[in-house]
Amino acid sequence: MLDIIVSVLALAFAFSINRLEFFPIILLTVGVGFVAHELAHRFVANHYGAKAFYRAWPGGLLLMFAMAFVSGGRFLFAAPGAVYIYSSYLSKRENGIISISGALMNFLLAILFLFIGVAIGLKGTPTALDLAASFIRFGTYMNLYLAFFNMIPIPPLDGSKVISWNFPIWAAFMLILVILVFGIF
Repeated sequence: MLDIIVSVLALAFAFSINRLEFFPIILLTVGVGFVAHELAHRFVANHYGAKAFYRAWPGGLLLMFAMAFVSGGRFLFAAPGAVYIYSSYLSKRENGIISISGALMNFLLAILFLFIGVAIGLKGTPTALDLAASFIRFGTYMNLYLAFFNMIPIPPLDGSKVISWNFPIWAAFMLILVILVFGIF
């Protein structure tokens, strides 16, 4: 639990560089997205009979901060840790499904943040509308970014396992994420 708390706080701080006034919203949106991402890996791994648990990765935390400072918070190495999966046997398909589950969770959360943000923004004061706009923007972007980053096909990221399992699924999902992350936000 401590590893997850440290990772969430570190991610929120890294995403907040050059916009610390939004730290509470970023902490909420990144926290929900990150924890749900890692839990999705764990639940799907458990479904396939594997044991899974989260561990922080100090090198990933340092790299994340270094890239956040260098890029002014525009690009993060968002891998402060990972769910480690232990099983005597997982097929490529099972490992691919476990790997894509986290990014799919982030994609679904991005859609959910949009719906919640719109619902909040439809009724309220100008302050509520500003809060809704920030909530939509950060919640949607953070989750799409986490999904995109994790689908980069470089080991140990999830994308390397998904591409090994099923290239067309990886390519279709990555195309959607690239369009959303770089085309809209």
